Amino acid sequence: MQPVECVTCGNQVLCEKFSMAHTSVQWTAEAAVVCTEFRGRVAEGGNTARIRTCLALRESIDRAVEEGTLEVADA
Repeated sequence: MQPVECVTCGNQVLCEKFSMAHTSVQWTAEAAVVCTEFRGRVAEGGNTARIRTCLALRESIDRAVEEGTLEVADA
């Protein structure tokens, strides 16, 4: 797994791309505290276990793939 930093909040996750459609993400910090999107959803009564993704992090992962800092396993 490779570290990827969210360009919006600076949260760092460990990430692995098995294909363009399959991404594994392991959070390394408390998402509800660090991630602005997660924090907002939790403040509205949401549970982090039910939040599928953060759009800003998704964009950061896609950017890392485009820049070549995160490799896709089958590429």
